[in-house]
This record gives sequence, structure tokens and C-alpha cells, in this order.
Amino acid sequence: MNDIAILSRNHVELLPAGGLEAKLKRRRPLRVKLGIDVTSPDIHVGRGIPLQRMRAFQDAGHTGVLIIGDYTTRIGDPSGRSAERPILSDAEIDANAKLYVDQALQILDPDRTEVRFNGEWLSKLSFGDVVRLTRTLTVAQLLERDDFSKRVAAGQPVSVSELLYPLMQAYDSVAIEADVELGGTDQLYNLLAGRTVMEAYGLEPQVVLTTPLLVSWDGAKMSSSVGNNIPLAALPEEQFGRTMRIPDTMLVDWYRLVVEAPVPEGEPMDAKLALARFIVARSHGPGAAVQAEAHFTRVVREGGAPEEVPEGVLPDGDPIHLPALLAEQFGLSTSEVRRMIGQGGVKVNGVVVTSLDIARPDLARALVQAGKRRFVRYPPSN
Repeated sequence: MNDIAILSRNHVELLPAGGLEAKLKRRRPLRVKLGIDVTSPDIHVGRGIPLQRMRAFQDAGHTGVLIIGDYTTRIGDPSGRSAERPILSDAEIDANAKLYVDQALQILDPDRTEVRFNGEWLSKLSFGDVVRLTRTLTVAQLLERDDFSKRVAAGQPVSVSELLYPLMQAYDSVAIEADVELGGTDQLYNLLAGRTVMEAYGLEPQVVLTTPLLVSWDGAKMSSSVGNNIPLAALPEEQFGRTMRIPDTMLVDWYRLVVEAPVPEGEPMDAKLALARFIVARSHGPGAAVQAEAHFTRVVREGGAPEEVPEGVLPDGDPIHLPALLAEQFGLSTSEVRRMIGQGGVKVNGVVVTSLDIARPDLARALVQAGKRRFVRYPPSN
């Protein structure tokens, strides 16, 4: 496979035609940009796909410039949104940013990664600088965005700050003098805006490379807000278990995009296990993958309990309301626990529970299971 094929593997758009080849012919390290807003505290496997492309560039000797959108997060990317995003606090943004960098470096080469925060330059722009930036795109061009045009047609508001977002992201490319910018297909408009703005500032426009959006086990785009995701920071057992939910029909796409290899021959279950091992090993190491598989086999496939079970604390009172107890224990909502109980998914010492309230003595010394992978053991007394 030649250099272009490796660097652009699985791409959807690579624009302009011949642009990457022309830049590579200059025989100098390229500056390859990927910007991530820190709207949530995790990067999931789907958002790792453009990181994999950045790693391919790094392995070829180029520099990956990971831009943490600490400043643009204060506006919120309107891509695919039917309403303006909520504004996060400075503390939330700072905490998310640290987690993002730690997770991204699970995939990227730290020695070839330049981490930048776009507040470095965007916070220093004067009002005159912002006016100059706004002259690089017209209102008509901004309203070509599918999400903007749909909202305008539906009579829904579009704030001026949202119109500024693609300009600010494009200015990131000016600030770091990007040669290539990576992103999912939902970022195509923003990436192309970067080319227009760079040219307006007298710079050679960047090459744009987009990657597919990963479809999760429920048939929808993988999303942290929906919960159909596999976070890179999740515990090994959770990553393994979530990966095993992928339908057999999706294995070809998952191997192509995540593993970047064909599905191994044999039974789909064996391929799925190998995929889960790959995802866990990338985040936590091969040893953790072995342990996560053993946990999955024991708890899910054989219906047993894990070797190590956390010890819970029983609240005062008798009887004890099980939805409230397990919701606090496992970080669930009480409605989720009620639904589990209604579906026969909660067991006490292996016996299915059907009542929402349970006598306190029945929980003493009890092993409680909620769903397939959540266990807690309660002591004789508190």
C-alpha cells in the first residue's frame, strides 16, 4: 500500500483532488490538524477514527497538531444541532480538556503530538481582528450549512455566536498554519471554511480529509449524549462488554474503521471477542484485555459473579427501596432500576426480585446483581 493510501485510508472526502500528493512532494513534515471541542469528558471509539488517521501521518514522520477547543467550546459547535448548545463552565471545560488529552494520547504518538488550546490566539483577537475575520465569509455562505438552513427555514433561531463558530475554527488553521485538517463527515463545512479563511490571510489552504461516522450497536451514530458509545476512558470490563453488543452484521465496518483490518475468518463470536480485546488493549494494555475477557466469560457467558465485588452500604430503614439503593450504587436513575426489576434483571443471591421494596435482613450478606455486569455485596450489618 502506498503512502497516500495509508494516510487517507477509509476517507470519505479528500479535497482538493491531488492536494495531498502535492504537499507530500515537498519532502517536509506536514502539520496535520485535528480540533476537538471539550463538550463532554470522554472521547469514544468513534471519535478515535480521525485520531487514527493522525497517527498514520505521525508514523510517516509528520506532526499531529491536536487543538483543544477550550475557547470554541464556550460557543458550541452547531454541527448537526437543531438548537444552540448549552454553555459549560470554565471548570467543566478545563476538566474535560485534561481528560481529552489523556485519552487522545492512547492513540497518538506523544513524541509527534503538539497539543494547543485555541484560547491561546482566539482570546487575544481584538474587535477589529474579529471584524476582519468576519469579512472572509459571507452570510450567504454561512447559511449554506445544512443545520443553519434547516433552522432558518423552520423559523428557529440561529445566534450570531453560532455563525461565528466556523470562522473561529477556521482561524485555528491560520494560527497553526495547518497543511491538512482531519474530521468526521459532519465537519466538512467547517474544514472547507478553513481553506477559505486561510487563503484570505495569505496562506496556502489546507487539505481536507474526512472520515466516516461510526454506527453503534443500536444503528445510530455513536454519541456520548445518547450513551451508545465506548469511551476510551471506560473501565476494561465496560469497554469489553459494550463491544460485545455489536451485531454480527456490523463487524465488517467496525474492523475496517477501528482495527483497519479485515474480519478474521471463523465464527462471528470469535471475531467479536478479538475486536473487544483490541479495543481494551489499545486503552489499557494487553493484560487488561485478557482480564476483561475472563470477566466477560465468567459474568456474562457463564452467568457467574466477578472475582472482586464491591461492598455496598445499606441505608437506615426497613424495608429498603431497591431502586433508590441500586441507583446510588451504580450511578443509574431510579427509573432505570425499576425497568430492570420489571424485566427480571435484578437478582438477590441469584433469585429474581419482583418487588421494589425488600426487607433489610434479606439484603444482609447478599450478593445483588443488576443487569449482566453490575454486582454489589452487602455486609451482615452496617
